Amino acid sequence: LSRAFMASSTPTRMANLLRKQWRPVRSRRLFSSKSWPKHDHVPIYMVDAFSDVAFHGNPAAVCLLPEDVQPSSRWMQNVAMEMNQAETAFIAPKSKETLFSLRWFTPVAEVDLCGHATLASAQVLYELGYIGKDKTAHFDTRSGILTTSWTESDMIEMEFPYQVVNEITCTRELETIKAVMQDKSKFVGVTPFDFLVELESESEVLNFEPDMAAITKLGRRATIITAKSNEDSPRDLGDYVARVFAPQIGIPEDPVTGSAHCAVGPYWAKKLGKDTVVGYQASKRGGYVKVTPKGERVGLKGAAVMTMKGELNVLVL
Repeated sequence: LSRAFMASSTPTRMANLLRKQWRPVRSRRLFSSKSWPKHDHVPIYMVDAFSDVAFHGNPAAVCLLPEDVQPSSRWMQNVAMEMNQAETAFIAPKSKETLFSLRWFTPVAEVDLCGHATLASAQVLYELGYIGKDKTAHFDTRSGILTTSWTESDMIEMEFPYQVVNEITCTRELETIKAVMQDKSKFVGVTPFDFLVELESESEVLNFEPDMAAITKLGRRATIITAKSNEDSPRDLGDYVARVFAPQIGIPEDPVTGSAHCAVGPYWAKKLGKDTVVGYQASKRGGYVKVTPKGERVGLKGAAVMTMKGELNVLVL
């Protein structure tokens, strides 16, 4: 609203305008999975990704955008802020039957790549019948075309871009990161998005207490810490363990970060001499990611569980 309008408007006029912009939509029956929602009908779901049971893995909100309305980035950011999840995904159909646009928002910013919200989006499309489980879904994103497919084990496999890990050799930057890692680092590298730090042992990863203010100042999207899993551990923690901290984008510790495993998974596959590795992200909720490097792509496989379905009660703007 302009300053001139605000200066000349009565409180009643301004309230009426705001009420018109953000008026609730009259409650309607939830849509049938046979047709994509239109106009003021905005379904939204909660999905726990990288887990086969509820209340574990990484929760994501998934919003199906009406095909006849083009929402603004500001509106999507407001919805993501309202949902207050690590990521909220927004899906809209495109020209082909299996092609969808996909965008991801944290509560504070749009991001270029998100694994768990892509897995959650695919789960919604397959489970509700928007795409057959015998078909491959294609998502048009900021990181290019991403694909997902349903597997015989009732898991979803995604193909993401491979993220190269380059060792950091700059003394000043290296010393800064080592200090933030409390001098426990064995290897320090950088990916297109994040810092990757290998620690000496599984226990050091599990017991690490991050300094969020210091991590925020490092300047990348996130900081990943990882170590080889202890083969004698009483818990099955796969081939490696990892944790991901991203306070600078509103996520102090991410429960399970699919995109991070596009770097840390191939890193461990090479070190361990394996074609496929299983990573356990050791957050409070925890979750498993099966990683298969495929040249310039990486296969990420995981399960997902839909825990909630509903409908937004505001207009798309």
